[in-house]
This record gives sequence, structure tokens and C-alpha cells, in this order.
Amino acid sequence: MKKIFGRLVIVIPAIVLQILWYLLAIIILNELLAGYLDDILNFVFTVLAVFFVTAIVSKRDESSYKLLWVIIIVGFPVLGAMLYLMMGNKKTGTRLNRKLKEAAAALPGLTNEESDECIREISADNRRIGQTVSHLSQSAGFPVFRNESAEYFAFGEDMFPRMCEDLKKAEKFIYIEYFIIQNGKFWDTITEILEQKAAAGVDVRVMYDDLGSIGTYSFRDRIRLQDKGIKCIAFNPFLLVKSQLNNRDHRKIMVIDAKVAYSGGVNLADEYINHIERFGRWKDIGFRITGKAVESYTYMFVEFWNAFSYDLIPVPPQWEIPEDHVVPSDGYIIPYYDSPTRSEHTSNVLLTEVLSMATQYAWFYTPYLILGDALFDAFIRAAQRGVDVRIIMPGIPDKKMVFRLSRSYYRDLLKAGVKIYEYTPGFVHAKAFIADDVFAGIGTVNLDYRSLFLHFECESVFYKAGIIEELKKDYLNTQAECRQRITGDIKEGRRHRFVNNLLRVFAPLL
Repeated sequence: MKKIFGRLVIVIPAIVLQILWYLLAIIILNELLAGYLDDILNFVFTVLAVFFVTAIVSKRDESSYKLLWVIIIVGFPVLGAMLYLMMGNKKTGTRLNRKLKEAAAALPGLTNEESDECIREISADNRRIGQTVSHLSQSAGFPVFRNESAEYFAFGEDMFPRMCEDLKKAEKFIYIEYFIIQNGKFWDTITEILEQKAAAGVDVRVMYDDLGSIGTYSFRDRIRLQDKGIKCIAFNPFLLVKSQLNNRDHRKIMVIDAKVAYSGGVNLADEYINHIERFGRWKDIGFRITGKAVESYTYMFVEFWNAFSYDLIPVPPQWEIPEDHVVPSDGYIIPYYDSPTRSEHTSNVLLTEVLSMATQYAWFYTPYLILGDALFDAFIRAAQRGVDVRIIMPGIPDKKMVFRLSRSYYRDLLKAGVKIYEYTPGFVHAKAFIADDVFAGIGTVNLDYRSLFLHFECESVFYKAGIIEELKKDYLNTQAECRQRITGDIKEGRRHRFVNNLLRVFAPLL
């Protein structure tokens, strides 16, 4: 709370000054227009409201998102039009997008000479999955690799010691990028290693999301880190009222010497390794990869770092082929990141594709369940045609309103045949899918509107890799600790259903 209060002390006066400036400008303008400013603004914004509604309806976008803005604009033409201009036209991340494009343009393109061959091999084995992988590669702009090794971690506390081992072996660089950083056993242990490595000449850089860590990591913490020789920046700092407030860096990336990369749902805070208890036992997953595919995670970090730091990394460090290198044969991997600034919402399309092409089963881990219409329908259609569709959700929520909204989807999903399980020991923060024993994805993407449409996310998709079997075993072990929900559990009165329906309308804002 102290960190949040300290930030508010800085932010609130700036917001007040900004509002006073706008009010002063309006008063002066009103005087110049002989008191007719109110009438003029009403006319202008009413015309804009009509224009916006027409444009929204004709857009190729999620219908739930379009419906929300139509209701706001029709209900409050002037205020609605103003809000849409500020937040709703999906051009609010223009500044972020411009910086990322400039950073990407200054870097050599990320390539893998074997990517096309990998796609051909996957297509020859399974044409339908080959089509999905090919489109994913084109949409996200990341190549497909042969998977060298991928180690699965069923809990954050399993991943923590492996991270420390690899960090201690670093010789050239360490890149760390996380949504949440918080002082405690997890981060303090890592910081100790980072300080030693920085003193030994290793290039150590840390990036965290400013809003994601607003209550856990402060400007003073960042200065202390820099005093230890560790370069550190905050993504999209929360200083004033900004139009790109929604577009957060939800990615979790750790890259060491371009040899090893870690990702998954685990943030750098103690609940993620169950050192402290929050909402029961914290169930999260992650993975460690080696090989040429690590280049993708290196590139992701470098692009973001160069976009928001003055201390640029000139060229993304390349994976070096070890002398004892053996051609990898553990399936295929495509690491990618998703961006709210792209015209296509890559992860939303991918998950819809997974449900459409699964023939036996499609299982999902997610902490939140707030689905757009396309993905919601894909879940229902897959279950109705006989696919074994399962979702594991938390048994103890971290956000009660969001949990209630998530449960509002249960009735329709259960009626269609989707199986839903709630993890009784505590909170599930894992994000993953697995389909038909051959196709899986692990990363940072929740099944909610923010992850699928508003945040920057990262994911690794695997085809016929050994990690898929590990994920499946863990899923079944977790399911054994869950309570299965059935339609008989759901008893909704009229008032309860009305509130749920209202929450569903405003789901894109939650």
C-alpha cells in the first residue's frame, strides 16, 4: 500500500493540474464563442456519435466489444463519443506502436532458414495443424524451429532453483522482463545473483510493467537496482493520464546468454513459488527451453528494451552452436508475442483454431474466463461435435468480481458439454492449452479480454514435443485435486442473472 500511496501522491496532482488546464481552456474558449461552446460541443459530439456507431458496427471486431461501445455512445452521445475518442478506437496504443516499430526497424529481422522446411514437415504429418502453424508464423512474424529441449515445471517452486542455477552460469548477458516484480525471497535471491554477475561484467537488464508492479515495485527499488550495476526500466510508466493505460506488458521472459530461456505464468513474487500463501496454494506453470528457438525470446526482449530505453542493445545476441551440438529431434516450437496494436489478435485466433481442429480433446488452464463471442462459440461448437473440452479454473479466486463474471459463462458451456473443474487447494494462475496429444501452448495468455485483446503477451506453441506429455500428466494430476462443476450447481435467480448479464456487457473493461 505504501508504494501505491507514494505513486498516487505523484500522479494525482498531475491529473488535477491537467484537468484544471482543460477547464481553463474551455472557459476561455467559451468566452471567445460568446457562450455558445456548450451548444457547439453538443452538436459536434452528437454528429461524431452517429459516425462512430456506424463505423463500429461495420468493423471486423469482437461483437461484445462493439456492443459495449454502441451502448455507451447511444446512451450518452457526448460523453460516449469523447470516451471512444480517448479509449475505444483501438488507436490508443499509437505511441507504443510507433516506438516498437521504430525499434524493430532498426534491428536485423528475426529469421530461421529452416522455418519453411519445419512448416512443410508439420503439414505433411498433419495438414490442418500445418495450416494453423503457418498462419501463426505469418501473423505474429516469428519463425518455426526444431525443438532442442523443453523442460516443464508444474509449480513455480520447481522452476525457481533451475533459474538460479542458470543465472549463476551466465557469462555474457541476462535479460529479464516480467509483469510483476516484488521484493521477497524469490526476487531478492535473483537480485543477489544479478548483482554478482553485473560486477563480473555480465550485461544485466531488467524490465517490468509499471502498472502491473505499482503496488510491489517502486522508483526507489529501481534506483537501488541500478546502484548495483543492473540496468532497469519500467514499461509504459504510469505518471499521467495516458490513452495507452490499458496496453500493459504482461509477458514473462528470462534469457541467459541466448542459450536458455524461461517463460510461463510465473511472476517474480513469493506467492508464485508458494513461499507465502495467497488464496491457498498457488498453482502456476512454466518452462525452460534451449537451442536456436531461444533467439525468439532474445529478440522479443531486445525489441521492447530498445523501444523504451536510451541504452540500446545494437543487435540481438545470437544463439551459438555448441561443438557437441546434435540436430534436435524433439518436435517443433514457435515462440511468439502478441500485440494489441496488430490488426489480427493472434492468440484469440490461435485458440479458436485449436478448438476447431481438435478431434479428440482440447484442455485449458486459465485463471480467468472472459470470452469474446468467437472464442465462446468455438468452445461450444467443439464440445457439441464430441470433442472432450475441459477447463481448469481456480477454486479460490484472487478477484471476486472477475471470478463471478467468469462463472457467468459456466451455464452455457456446461450445457454444451464443456467440462469445468475448479482447483480446490487454491488459485490457478497457469495458462496453457493441449490438444490431441500433439499440439500445445504454454505462456502468459489468459482466457480473458485483457490478455486476448489489450495486453502484450508471449507464448510458445509446441508440436509433437516431449513437453506435451509432461503438460498432460500435470493437467490430469491437477484435475484430480479439482471439483467438477455441473449444471445442477448453478442456481441463478432473476437478480443474480441480471447482474451477471450486466457484467458480461462490460466484460471488455474488466
